[in-house]
Amino acid sequence: MDNATNTAESAPVASLGRTTAAQRRAMPSLKDIAESAAEKEGVCARVIPMRAVDDSTGKISYVGAPCKCRFEAICPACAKAYRTLRMNQLREGWCLSKEPVDETVEPTQEQTDLLTARAHLFDQFHQAREDEDTDLADSIRDLVAEIDAELRDLGVKGRFPSLDGKPRRKAKSTRRRQDVPNLPRRKVEKRTLGQVYNGYQPSTFLTLTLDGYGAINRVWDAKQNKMVSDGSPVDPETYDYTRAARDAIHFAALVDRWVQNLRRAVGWDVQYFASVEPQKRGAPHLHLAIRGSVSNKLIKAVTAATYRQIWWPHFDKPVYRDGQMPEWDYTAGTFVDPQTGDPLPSWEDALDVMDEVDDLEPAHVVRFGVQAKPIQILGGTDKMERRVRYLTKYLTKSVADLLEPDSRRVAEHYDRLHAEMCVTPCSPSCGVWVRYGIVPKGATEKTQPGYCKRKAHRRDTLGLPGRRVLNSKKWTGKTLPDHKAERAEFVRQQLAAVGIVKPDTSHVRVYPVPAGDPDAPPREHLVMALVNARSKWRVEYTAARMAMAPKPPDPTTPVQQSEAA
Repeated sequence: MDNATNTAESAPVASLGRTTAAQRRAMPSLKDIAESAAEKEGVCARVIPMRAVDDSTGKISYVGAPCKCRFEAICPACAKAYRTLRMNQLREGWCLSKEPVDETVEPTQEQTDLLTARAHLFDQFHQAREDEDTDLADSIRDLVAEIDAELRDLGVKGRFPSLDGKPRRKAKSTRRRQDVPNLPRRKVEKRTLGQVYNGYQPSTFLTLTLDGYGAINRVWDAKQNKMVSDGSPVDPETYDYTRAARDAIHFAALVDRWVQNLRRAVGWDVQYFASVEPQKRGAPHLHLAIRGSVSNKLIKAVTAATYRQIWWPHFDKPVYRDGQMPEWDYTAGTFVDPQTGDPLPSWEDALDVMDEVDDLEPAHVVRFGVQAKPIQILGGTDKMERRVRYLTKYLTKSVADLLEPDSRRVAEHYDRLHAEMCVTPCSPSCGVWVRYGIVPKGATEKTQPGYCKRKAHRRDTLGLPGRRVLNSKKWTGKTLPDHKAERAEFVRQQLAAVGIVKPDTSHVRVYPVPAGDPDAPPREHLVMALVNARSKWRVEYTAARMAMAPKPPDPTTPVQQSEAA
């Protein structure tokens, strides 16, 4: 009787479909479903909520904007879109057969008149200062400020000369160093295309690498079936970490000088597309695509003759260490010695001391090391396509992912290199200058003495503070947003050719959702809306491509039958 009763009582529970807490926790959430759908459809799952306002109707809606993260580990969809866009930019500019369109806008008469008036006021201001006419000088200053604002409204870019211009510093010697070969030079022509040889227009691929700082260990790689470098030095005590850190921080400046020297050597405006990557040892190196053919001999000569001198105060011996850093004096408005209370010399004072020394050596000189042989590339070939993929291979990976240590000695090597970068100044305004007894340029009470938060001192960048992609202005004559707009316009034209016209959204204003907006939908809803829009777009675009594809001939027609016979 008791068993029957228990069975009868448990039957309604099963019919109601009740689940346990463990089963409910195992159920997928809306967030999990949205992320899975976004991954399947190839859209961003980390969308940013945006509010869209239609100016014509006043209707307010909410959309999700892609996060545009460039790292695959964070957002695979946005990283893939970024890499695809860069690959298209690289292909288009590498083997151009015509000069890119120069969209330089000629200055208007109004802009020219305002700049001329500003130049006259500049002279009148200094004359008023010499005559000690303070009222006239102040009125001219106000008038110049109004002209500057008007010039900005007219679209004039650049920095206007200050009325209180500082006297120019003593120029450092531009005489070439005696320990480097002479640089070949030609007059640079106003063209960006290389020479054509019997109807062929080859281009160049090469890699620029910094010098060595000590022997590196080698280990057996089973995948490649050969000995490869693991990045760690054979003798860490003799490895030149100081020079390695300085070279990495000033690597971008050396690349700019190399490109400048190459243009002077070949005699035309060389255009390039480059990607910066870290080697296993932690040193940056550059993969470079050059439009036009440059001989191996000339590239070798330019590389050997290129160097960059860093004319900063010398920072070989630290004056202050952790725990004994100078403090900010609010009365004096500068850093002072913690023991004596005396103000530290400013950046300008340190440069004045440098000007008084005649035979002064630069604080650092950075050069390239031994380079690999350049490769000549023909446009439209499989060889070019392989190099395009190679140049953009690591653009969606962070430096921390590329330099993941696989052994203890490699990790210790990266830690020592990072420690050296933490005490190496990266710019005139770097807080590390306080360690060497110099107040950084533009220092305030918020400046942390002896430390700097810029990328050059971070462990996850390890000396690659700048951009991972470098391309010259006339590579394609277009910016990255221009290339993105071209791709979108191509799709619109394909859809319009088969009668699919997208609505005009020029009258819609989109801006981030303000904090505390009660009407903002959850992020999962925006992701699913983006998935739905992408799925619909994919169907429409596939249908348009199929409709525009050439139709195969019908074998049942008389013409085809006669040809078959």
